[in-house]
Amino acid sequence: MKKSEALYLSAREASAELAISPATLYAYVSRGLIRSEPSPDSRSHRYRAEDVRGLKERRVPAPEPRGLRSFDADLPVLDSAIGTITEQGAIYRGVNCVDLSEKDTLEHTATLLWDVTSVDPFAPDNCPTVSDAMRTIAEAARRAAPIDRAIAVLALAASADPRAFTRAPDGRAMVGGRIVRLLVATMLNRSTSAEPLHLQIAQAWAPDNKHAPDLIRRALVLLADHELNASTFTVRCAASTGLNLYDAVIAGLAALKGPKHGGAGVLASRLVKTLVDNDVEPVIRERVALGERFAGFGHGVYKRGDPRAMSLLEALTRAGAPRKFTKEIPERIAEATGEFVNIDYALAVLVLALRMPAGSELALFAMSRSVGWIAHASEQLQHGKLIRPRARYVGPAPGRSAATKSL
Repeated sequence: MKKSEALYLSAREASAELAISPATLYAYVSRGLIRSEPSPDSRSHRYRAEDVRGLKERRVPAPEPRGLRSFDADLPVLDSAIGTITEQGAIYRGVNCVDLSEKDTLEHTATLLWDVTSVDPFAPDNCPTVSDAMRTIAEAARRAAPIDRAIAVLALAASADPRAFTRAPDGRAMVGGRIVRLLVATMLNRSTSAEPLHLQIAQAWAPDNKHAPDLIRRALVLLADHELNASTFTVRCAASTGLNLYDAVIAGLAALKGPKHGGAGVLASRLVKTLVDNDVEPVIRERVALGERFAGFGHGVYKRGDPRAMSLLEALTRAGAPRKFTKEIPERIAEATGEFVNIDYALAVLVLALRMPAGSELALFAMSRSVGWIAHASEQLQHGKLIRPRARYVGPAPGRSAATKSL
């Protein structure tokens, strides 16, 4: 048998291998689970053998190493005890984030996600060491975006922390506390402090609003983790190579900046600003007619609205934020598009209501999500396995000459 023929199966062979009817085989092809192409004689089709056998293995899965699964868009990528996502909101080690946000702080949320009880990562004396080089970089980047400044400073922070590479779980939690405090201080252009994080942010960005501390506290808790989103998976991949926690957080910050992830909050703020001095109905009608999307609406998991967003918007309403933004706009956009509000829009309304600086949506997101990143990086380091998914090859069949050109 030629090598090229070994890559393919006939319809009869593929059906027999999977113990299915030809009709079911064609259904698998239409769903993109098995690749098909005309046979060289063009009188029939042939099917990629690796797809057929891969599907057969998936239907009767073999045991896989705990902590690492093969990459598959339809299956979990890896096991984690940290959290998951439900229609009722994100779950942090069994606790619903919406319930947690009613009273808890980001610091307490961190100890939950990091699963520590014997040490206090946010003890008054667990503040980060700030070297002269870090101060110089922070000053030079004072006018840069908070997330860019944080990346620059964190790049030097591991060298300044003699315990950055600890392997002890409690030690990693203590490193995590120092990282979060350093990250918040750097983003705020302030000195590191043991003061509660939400108070530091409120004092720096919304000092004259009495509701700011509680609203910021809520937002931080709600955003702390969201399972394997793009930035968290990036962090886990980075940590799996053996990086220290500082560098793993840098990987998360870089991934978070994208407009399809944390940067969506900035886009949602643009929408909110557009509607400040305009009637809601005409703006929505025009955008829908033009086929434009609404940043801050729609979610791959929450089909009927993001519970985190609804919780934060309700708190904003109670604090006196304009109902135009907390109620009317979400309802009108949902009616017009069928897409419901998500946390990016709620963050944009928070920034508007508290008169926080432009771009603070992304910075607030990063401050909070760093807690989840540290939890996932620590768990990955504990597993000690390299994340190395395989690509599903869709290129030409092996054996093609490099000189061959399409006509």
